[in-house]
Amino acid sequence: MEIFEKAETLWMKAHPGLTEKWVQNIIADDPSILGLGDLELRQKERPQLKAGRLDLLLQHPDTNRRFEVELQLGAVDETHIIRTIEYWDIEKKAYPQYEHCAVLIAEDVNSRFLNVLALFNASLPLIVIKMQAIKVAGKVTLVFTKVFDERPRGLVDEDEEALAAPADRSYWESKSSPASLGVVDNVLEIAKELDSGLTLNFTKHYIGLQKDGASFSFFGFRPRRRSTTIEIKHPQSDDIDKMIEEAGLETLDYDTRWNQYRLRLTPETVATKKEILAKLLQLAYDIRANR
Repeated sequence: MEIFEKAETLWMKAHPGLTEKWVQNIIADDPSILGLGDLELRQKERPQLKAGRLDLLLQHPDTNRRFEVELQLGAVDETHIIRTIEYWDIEKKAYPQYEHCAVLIAEDVNSRFLNVLALFNASLPLIVIKMQAIKVAGKVTLVFTKVFDERPRGLVDEDEEALAAPADRSYWESKSSPASLGVVDNVLEIAKELDSGLTLNFTKHYIGLQKDGASFSFFGFRPRRRSTTIEIKHPQSDDIDKMIEEAGLETLDYDTRWNQYRLRLTPETVATKKEILAKLLQLAYDIRANR
């Protein structure tokens, strides 16, 4: 009995039936075939202002990370490289509340362009995937192979810890006030109801959190003379915006760089808004504890 069937690699760019639209629909039906996780389709042919259409916008349902995907039949070229980066930049500026990653998919990526893409990858999150159409027993399947991954980037709190010189409580006593540090202590007690192992981590730029001697920041403080700013790490959402507004908390601009809410607290705020503060800390803690 014949059990072996030789596979044939098809060059899609020269094949009349294997179009870019065909590839696009296959990925849209099951984005997991790219090997980037259990992603969801947000939109196909997404219009870009004065810049054409993005082939696929994918999103991770848990982390809300978005992937701007550009498809190309045949070998990669300068046009598609620029288009990939341009679409990523447009989406990143339009929706800064999400993390964004550019993805370029092509049938072939030669060494010359790999070097160029590697240079871009040093400055922006970029994934390059090689796709092949394989024909076996009269049926065609697509195979996606990651040529190179995005450059690893440290966690936000790790980066902050590396840049922040250590300090102590007396340093912040000289820069703020007993009332402002009292806010820090009272909010810490709320956080300890989530995790009793949390302690304060004093640096010269902010007061963060640590656990078992290591950074465990899901919120931090910047005490001042008359008030204390708390920065709660959580992606911006309409639900949380509404929750904060209805509670009457004093807000500062959302920090899109570090993805965190910024609230101005006083001792009276902590005393009267403990329940809403506990909810916000719980939401941020759940994200930090599960990553």
